[in-house]
Amino acid sequence: MKNNPKVEDNFPWDQTMRNHFTTFPKFLLSSILLISILCIFYTVSFSNSSNKDLNIITAVHGGREEVAVAPPPVPSPKPSPSSKTTLRQIVFGIAASARLWDHRKNYIKLWWKAQMRGVVWLDKGVKPGIDDHLLPQKMISGDTSKFKYNNPKGHRSAIRISRIVSETLRLGLDDVRWFVMGDDDTFFVPDNLVRVLSKYDHNQFYYIGSSSESHLQNINFSYGMAYGGGGFAISYPLAKALAKMQDRCIQRYPGLYGSDDRIHACMAELGVPLTKEPGFHQYDVFGNLLGLLSAHPVAPLVSIHHLDKVEPIFPNMNRVQALKRLNIPINLDSAALMQQSVCYDKTRSWTVSVSWGYTVQIYRGIFSVREMEMPARTFLNWYKRADYTGFAFNTRPVTRHVCQKPFVYYLSKASYNKVMNQTVSEHVQHQVSNPDCKWKMADPSRIERVEVYRKPDPNLWDKDKTMFSL
Repeated sequence: MKNNPKVEDNFPWDQTMRNHFTTFPKFLLSSILLISILCIFYTVSFSNSSNKDLNIITAVHGGREEVAVAPPPVPSPKPSPSSKTTLRQIVFGIAASARLWDHRKNYIKLWWKAQMRGVVWLDKGVKPGIDDHLLPQKMISGDTSKFKYNNPKGHRSAIRISRIVSETLRLGLDDVRWFVMGDDDTFFVPDNLVRVLSKYDHNQFYYIGSSSESHLQNINFSYGMAYGGGGFAISYPLAKALAKMQDRCIQRYPGLYGSDDRIHACMAELGVPLTKEPGFHQYDVFGNLLGLLSAHPVAPLVSIHHLDKVEPIFPNMNRVQALKRLNIPINLDSAALMQQSVCYDKTRSWTVSVSWGYTVQIYRGIFSVREMEMPARTFLNWYKRADYTGFAFNTRPVTRHVCQKPFVYYLSKASYNKVMNQTVSEHVQHQVSNPDCKWKMADPSRIERVEVYRKPDPNLWDKDKTMFSL
């Protein structure tokens, strides 16, 4: 019996395919051998370098080479609890001008603590004051006349301010983990700053801050830039890398407007992106901060800027007095400051919004939490002609209907009850004249005072996010 012919015998391209499959294993073997050699080469090359060495990038600018330090390739996880950052390990660099010093030093005195370290960098000397012991030490910035500046709308003081982190580094202070930049009209909440920075490994390259509230500001400058007035933090290794190349970097950007964008340009050359933390507040707005502060993001409040541009955060007092009052809840429970809770009184059909340490607001009607967590537009955009689309976040309008206007109760005093282990804060109604509401429902105007009780939790932000939401 004859054997059946093989199927491939019936195809004319049999010999070509045979040749192909014969050479394929040789090609595969050669490729594997080449890759193995390359792997061995790179393993040997990198094994000889120290793990502590930073990667180096060689960049060409204007036909000449310059060396910049690149960030470590693998970010480190959250530091262990035993290595948490302390306030003493943060060094502040505060930008100030001699012309405004006598006024703005009063803002700094409200948040500065004796155990803190930092320098106020001035453009020229000021007279000694009797309150100098309540402030950081003062120093005069280095000469920047050699640097080019040709922005027609800005001021060359931006160069001086952009070098503050580098100048502070060169003071050679020991046991520094972070450098924090701010302005003389920036109010910091130091304990919340520590809480935020403790989340990050200070041994790695970090550039931490936030954007502007104005969409147009972010378009004109960058959404990837930390705004210096709201404050930003730079880790110690990154500050060292910045100091090595910053003067050369600044010379490459004479057309930039301010100090923030010069820092951002150098961060871009170093390859370090902005790590955004929503508690840093530039507050590029005008008017009343009630809408923003009473619907604060779920994050520690770290800073408030442009204190001279906005109204006092508490009514019927000046700005310094208002911030002194804010220090009362800060000293009791800074972790919870401005954190919003929304409650409902079903029998009266009221919605109650509590911004701890600041306000209680009572609304007629039931409003969803989704709506209440959006800031009411009690403030104006930095660009006054811009409408609500000019903000970099969602907002809601301030209602014009008399029956839907909230009754606002501002913090008047607060204390801590050791027996009950809770804070007691009293809020008094802010009296404004409004026409009578014709709705047939309970009237909150008869409530003159609201008390809020809360158990302090200094470890609030150390908890897992899923636990926090419960």
